[in-house]
Amino acid sequence: MEWQLFLLLFFGSLLFLMATGMPVAFSFLTVNVVFMFIYWGGAAGLQQLVESLFVSVSSFTLLPIPLFVLMGEIMFRSDIAPKMMDVLDKWLGRLPGRLGLLAVGGGTVFATLSGASMASVAMLGGTLVPDMEKRGYKKAMTLGPILGSGGLAIMIPPSNLAVLLGAIGEIS
Repeated sequence: MEWQLFLLLFFGSLLFLMATGMPVAFSFLTVNVVFMFIYWGGAAGLQQLVESLFVSVSSFTLLPIPLFVLMGEIMFRSDIAPKMMDVLDKWLGRLPGRLGLLAVGGGTVFATLSGASMASVAMLGGTLVPDMEKRGYKKAMTLGPILGSGGLAIMIPPSNLAVLLGAIGEIS
């Protein structure tokens, strides 16, 4: 089968299943299993699918990613993150524009602890945006430092991206 036809059938069946109302995750699962069965030759293809799933999940090098997510969730649910923001706010004192600096500094600290830029942006957005808007900051000045610190989170060493790239490149 030519790759263009394969690609067309793959995405066509995926869109068809989603259009019928099947949840996206189950649509992907169904299409992947069916095309794995067709493309890799029956039961051997399905066995290879199961083995590759097991190997990818049991990889020790990818273990930090769910643990980073768990740590970020624990910090968010236990109200450590807002308390950390309060401590940083008191350290900055009466500095002009301190909430913008707090967004970048707090985002950097939280990204170091959680390893995920989305978790950092979500925590800062939930914690600082209402406070900044209450103090008269415009929407652009509210979201700019928060989104900027999310970009920094990818580059700070214990990040999910660094772990994933290290696992792909087989670098410790």
